[in-house]
This record gives sequence, C-alpha cells and structure tokens, in this order.
Amino acid sequence: MTDVSDFTPVNILTGFLGSGKTTLLQRLLMDSALADTAVLINEFGEIGLDHHLLERLDAQTVLLQSGCLCCTIRGEMAEAMRDLYSRRERGLVPRFRRLVIETTGLADPFPVVTTINAEPVLKHHFRLGNVITTVDAVNGRRQLERHDESIKQIALADRIVITKTDIVEATEVAALDRWIRRLNPAAPMYRAAEDALDGATLLARDSFDLAVERTALRCWFGADIPSSVREQSNGHTHHLRNHHSEDIRAFALLFEQPLDWTMFGVWLSMLLNHYGDRILRVKGIVAVAGESAPVAIHGVQHLVHSPIHMRAWPDEDHRSRIVFIVQGLDQAKIERSLQTFLGHQAAMT
Repeated sequence: MTDVSDFTPVNILTGFLGSGKTTLLQRLLMDSALADTAVLINEFGEIGLDHHLLERLDAQTVLLQSGCLCCTIRGEMAEAMRDLYSRRERGLVPRFRRLVIETTGLADPFPVVTTINAEPVLKHHFRLGNVITTVDAVNGRRQLERHDESIKQIALADRIVITKTDIVEATEVAALDRWIRRLNPAAPMYRAAEDALDGATLLARDSFDLAVERTALRCWFGADIPSSVREQSNGHTHHLRNHHSEDIRAFALLFEQPLDWTMFGVWLSMLLNHYGDRILRVKGIVAVAGESAPVAIHGVQHLVHSPIHMRAWPDEDHRSRIVFIVQGLDQAKIERSLQTFLGHQAAMT
C-alpha cells in the first residue's frame, strides 16, 4: 500500500471563464474546516478577501480569519508551490496540510496534474487530491460546443459544481446535466445555488482516503453511475457521445472474474503510453486474483497514479469496474487489447 502520510494533497479548482470558480472559492474560504489549508490564487483583488483577512504576512501572503493561508501565484505554478513549501518548512508561514490551486478559466487542467506528479521537487512532497470543476448553467452548453478546454475540465473532474442554476430554466439545467454525464458519468455533481457545499464535501475524501473509507470509494468512483453507462447488452456497453465532438465518449468495462494484476498493470501502462493523448481519463476498481479486497486505479492521459489497495469492497458487487473517457478511440479495440493480455482468464460480461 502506498504510504502518503507525509505528502500534502493538492486540490485543483478549475472551470471555464465566468463559471463561478472564484465565487465558490470565496465561499469555501469562510469554512473553518479549511483552517489547515493553503490556497494559491492569481490575484487577491479578484476574490475580495479584505473583510476576511486576519493578517497580511507579506506582499503575497495573507492569513484569513478562518485560519486559511492564501498566496498569489507570481510566475510559474511550480515555482509558487516550491516557494510555499520552503516557507512552511522554515516556519515563515503557518503549517498547512492541504493546498488548493485555482486555475485560470482557459486552462487545460492536465498540465497542472502533470506538474504535481512529475516535477522533481514537488513529487516528493505533494500529491494530487481532488479536481473540482465549476460549470456555468447559463453558458455551459455553448462552452462545451466551442471550447475543448471546457470538455477536458469536466472529463478530469472528481467533483462537478453547476453554478447559476437559480437563474435558468430547469429544463436547461437538466439538458446540461445530461451533457456532463456523457463526458464524466462517475463524478458526483452538485448545484451551488441549492446544495450546502463545504470543504469536507468537495476537498476531502480524495483517492488516497479510499484505503480507509468505503463511503469515500463510492463517492470517488461514482456509485450512482447512470444505468445507461453500466448496463450491458449483447456484450457491448452503450456509448455516450458528446453532441459537439462525436469522437469523445465514456464507457464502462465490467469483468466477472478477478484479473491478473501484473498483466493488467502492464496493459494499462502500455495503453496510456501509446494512446495517452486520446484517453482523457480512466478510473475504476479492480478485483485482483488472490486478493480479498479491490485495487483502485486512476489514470489521466499519459499519467498513471499509484494504485490504492482497498481494505474492503464498497458494496456487494465484487466485479471489476473500469470507466474510460476517450477521444477518437474505439471501445472494441480497447476491449480486444485487454482480452489479449488477459487471455481466457477474464470473461467479460
């Protein structure tokens, strides 16, 4: 099992321009549960923190009344993270146990994820937590039609927050909900105007909590994946297509029998190495031959996160369940390649 107790989790808050990232962040910063959290933002002025300030530690760092530490990003994100870590270790800023990064509205979140996992210094001190994506109920569908960044922000999300639902028709929100589910069927979805959102809901229970909490796994993997994704018919999973980009789809693979972990690991690594540009996301739980509990797997494009060895199954369904979000890849080709590696051991439903 991966020991990550000494690594600081990094939560990424992303979303397209005007989707409400800053408003959501301001709401979260008032939560005392984030007292041990540091936040990297582009500018203090954009978020209106003056009435929440407890102390200005220096020109780029303030301490809020909730105890949360906020720093502005000056230059590259990796440089800001290294500097913040250094100041924490030297006692120049209060110790924090979690970091939140707000991206720009036009950002593809994948390079941020890559930086955390691959930058020589950061990868020894930080780990990826949750990716939270805000989606504008007013403009979300048009943004999905026109901007690939919006699609990737949703595909990589662990939590999705739909904003401005109080100023649009319910039918429009329902239509947006369906679009999002086509791109990311597993991520829990919230509505900012209706749900009581806090730091524990959005930031906690990330993938590394899976080893100790069954409820964390159900939330992380999406126990409520719509039946249109999970149901099998004549050996084929129903394809979910985005109306804007017909080559983007989400599908799930189900396996009745436990899988050979070595062969599966080699296959997944080779798949992402060869087709990483077209695999936006893969995540799931795998029943491993010879093990009583499953392993949680998570990949983003070319990057494979360390597998998480669970203590128990989240429910009575002990089949392997793997969700792919791909672009320009045929599901049948992925199925055939995996079956070739596994031979006749894994009988797919």
